[in-house]
Amino acid sequence: MNIFVAKMNYDTQEGSLREAFAQFGEVDSVKIIMDKFTGRSKGFGFVEMPNDEEAKSAISALNDQELDGRTIVVKEAEPRKPRNDFGGGGRDRRY
Repeated sequence: MNIFVAKMNYDTQEGSLREAFAQFGEVDSVKIIMDKFTGRSKGFGFVEMPNDEEAKSAISALNDQELDGRTIVVKEAEPRKPRNDFGGGGRDRRY
């Protein structure tokens, strides 16, 4: 199960996030989303756990709990929505 973690301390490292979730079972991966321009955390990330029951236990136990001085929000991640990625620029380049 893919788990969304928000409102994290900007200084939280992937290791401490992994430790928090590993108390509830196996953790496949941890990814804190970083700003591509500043290199700093955006304050949210994702944790993948292979066992859904362990993941649900982690979600219910860690949601609204403190991690590194901030109260985090933990919930099941929603699938990404498809994007119409025509680039940018603000005009239609087909003409």
